[in-house]
Amino acid sequence: MAAAVSSASLVRTAPLWQRALPHLLAVLFFIVLACAYFAPIVFDGKSLAQHDITQFQGGAQEVRNWAATHGGHEPLWTNSMFSGMPTYLISVHFPGDWSVYLQKALTLGLPSAVSNLFLALLCGYVLGVVLGLPPLVAVAGAVALGFSSYNLAILLAGHNTKSFALAYAPLVLGGLLVTFRRDKWLGAALFAVGLTLNLRANHPQITYYVGLLVVIYGIVELVAAARAGRLPAFGQRVALLAVGALLAVGVSFGRLYTTYSYSKFSNRAPSELKGLPAAPGQAPAASAAQQDEDYAFAYSYGVGETMTLLVPNFYGGSSSMALGPDSNTARELSTLGADPQAASQMPTYWGDQAYVAGPVYVGVVVCFLFVLGLFVVDKRTRYWLLAGTLVSFVLAWGKNFESVNSLIFHYLPGYRSFRAVSMGLVMAQLAMPLLAALALARILRPRAAVLPVGPLGAPAEPMHPALAKAARAAAGAPATLPGSPETQARLRQLLYAGAVTAGVLALAWLASFSFDFAAPVDASLMQGPQNPGGFPAALIGALRADRAELLRNDVWRGLLFVGLALGTLYFYLKGKLGAGSAAALVAVLVLVDLWSVDKRYLGEKNFQPTSIAQSFEPSAADQAVLQDKDLSYRVLNIQNPFNEAQTSYFHKSIGGYHGAKLRRYQDLVEREISPEMQALFSQNGGDFRRTPVLNMLNTRYYLTGNEKQPVIRNPGALGNAWFVRAVKTVATPDAEMAALATLNPGQTAVVDNVKFPAVQAATYADTTATITLTTYAPDALSYGYNAAQPGTVVFSEVYYADGWNAYLDGQPAPYFRADFVLRAMHVPAGAHKIDFKFEPKEYATGNTMSLVASIGLVLVLLGTGAYIAKRKPEPDEA
Repeated sequence: MAAAVSSASLVRTAPLWQRALPHLLAVLFFIVLACAYFAPIVFDGKSLAQHDITQFQGGAQEVRNWAATHGGHEPLWTNSMFSGMPTYLISVHFPGDWSVYLQKALTLGLPSAVSNLFLALLCGYVLGVVLGLPPLVAVAGAVALGFSSYNLAILLAGHNTKSFALAYAPLVLGGLLVTFRRDKWLGAALFAVGLTLNLRANHPQITYYVGLLVVIYGIVELVAAARAGRLPAFGQRVALLAVGALLAVGVSFGRLYTTYSYSKFSNRAPSELKGLPAAPGQAPAASAAQQDEDYAFAYSYGVGETMTLLVPNFYGGSSSMALGPDSNTARELSTLGADPQAASQMPTYWGDQAYVAGPVYVGVVVCFLFVLGLFVVDKRTRYWLLAGTLVSFVLAWGKNFESVNSLIFHYLPGYRSFRAVSMGLVMAQLAMPLLAALALARILRPRAAVLPVGPLGAPAEPMHPALAKAARAAAGAPATLPGSPETQARLRQLLYAGAVTAGVLALAWLASFSFDFAAPVDASLMQGPQNPGGFPAALIGALRADRAELLRNDVWRGLLFVGLALGTLYFYLKGKLGAGSAAALVAVLVLVDLWSVDKRYLGEKNFQPTSIAQSFEPSAADQAVLQDKDLSYRVLNIQNPFNEAQTSYFHKSIGGYHGAKLRRYQDLVEREISPEMQALFSQNGGDFRRTPVLNMLNTRYYLTGNEKQPVIRNPGALGNAWFVRAVKTVATPDAEMAALATLNPGQTAVVDNVKFPAVQAATYADTTATITLTTYAPDALSYGYNAAQPGTVVFSEVYYADGWNAYLDGQPAPYFRADFVLRAMHVPAGAHKIDFKFEPKEYATGNTMSLVASIGLVLVLLGTGAYIAKRKPEPDEA
């Protein structure tokens, strides 16, 4: 017989349509799955009640309205959120970024939520295919990646950018692995495309975690290359990946550059305030650094809570989950004469996080295959994926492993810019299904060159030595005969993995009898002198009993799925099942396992008959305020104003909803605006003179939510701009903030003259000077004024020097910050015109760079296509 021939070589002799058919069927299958899961959207015209998307629509509305009525011009600034912020943090296009067309092509015009799930499945499948996995195994891996519960939970919350970034992550990892293990040119091209799309999703924290996986992989490969004496080959591949990364960054450079520039001023940056001194007898306030760490670690996954990857209800599921009519809680409600339907929204979660939409569950079948992978997959790959998983756990634990995570937070470059460290589990969410899919492929084709791992530049692991054996594998029969030593070894490894997984499940069941299942929220629910309307102790006890049952039922459920998966692979190795049948059965088990758990948290109850746009119906209060046709004034909705953007849809709002408001504005909210709101609407409130900060922000209307008086007009609002009688200087941001408590902003402006040394304390005698806003655009404001003497004008606009330019009679003019957050300007006597224009250089520069990189990416794609067309298949390529 001639040289050995691989099954992949046999497949390459088939016609193109025959080779493409399995992949086309897989894509159709993913479309069907995504549409079936979101059937109410696709077939019934409903929408998903996504909180963050609703808030996004509110924050973006001023930009969209302006573009619709001004020839498509998108302003780069909006006054509808937090008294003003850049729109490139909310919704604005970057014409130089051509990756938008690639995304549109990949999403196939599907509705947003459907396309998110479809992309996660598609990219997971591409990862499997480029690693040489058989199509059915690649489908199983894609299902494991796409239906991981976190993907559906973030869609429910409306975190679409996070979902897209996660969906594209497998392309990044696929390009990385192909570069080092198969074809450096194809791998680098795939890496560049995957990272381009991942960055385009604009969720830097997800990209950061993917980058950590890449770094861990690079360390593992570096050690292997050094041992093999192949560092030059390693360096070549790293260089190619670096070029691909630069290209990807370049395509999104406009978005990244503007975001980076803004981040220096956002609430993700440290506060300039050092903190007020402690009152006598009180502990000193936490430092700004400690406050930042506490903020980031507020959502930390419990160490024991990590078990939810295997047992979804280990900690009770979500913060509000339905309990059935046969639950202990429902029966106790009936006994108490209460409506048993109240059991449909009970706080079953008993962990320490303030709120969870659902646990991070990767699937019990996936966990079993992951453990199996630790036995059967090559060392370099399993070391990398195991290390990534463990690092993921540590990062997600946050304050629950503070001795390590505090160091990481302060010293790992870029890490302190992020919050909600529980999100670190996305690394495990990517690593565990990948190792599981590789393990499944190894079991089904024990000697196939799945993910060749030869030293860089050396031949990959050899294929089967006999043509007949390869043909049997291609036909779906076991690649090794039942009873052979190799099969016996695989059987032992399979049983070891099953024993480990089942053993952990059994320990979870036993441990449940030692838990009290008491949640932090229980204290606030229980009846007592301070809460006479709370739950009686018997009902709390019934709820805790239900939490215990939820855990134990999921353990038994997990044992069933592990047994079915183990049995399927056992019968394959015994020659009772073909490889295709075994792969299909495992894929079905993965799907049923994940689908059924996902539906607990994103099911029929989460769809609404109306569209998101229809949810923005103006209230009577909104309609009353909209009768005021003045060019610009602000509105404060006193009901949770800094976590809602419904008001921003109709008005220029003091509040809003965004994860990265200006740092100084956040400080102002915490130190002054919130106390002013409490004082104004307290029992003895109503004195608008007690709200200097709200007055200087030109807060003309308060939306109260009170039917009797839904709108209150603020007579103290200072208008768009005003001349002050005096300028007072201070030396620190803390002094500037402290001055606001007693400041009369209509008469005096306070300025930090360390930051603005040209500004000196002054008084002015002219009381006749006037200034008026003459034209308004979100990113361009014009004023006309008349003054008998030189003076100082304060504008009720947020100071943001990184883009706002001032012009006096058409000529550039200096301005400065006053009253902690506002713009101010010294002006000469006479009648003059002042213009403020938002002209950020970062946007123009970023767009140019994005355009150049987009052209480069197109050339790479064209070159890759030509390379594939001319490339000859390697003899033993999988």
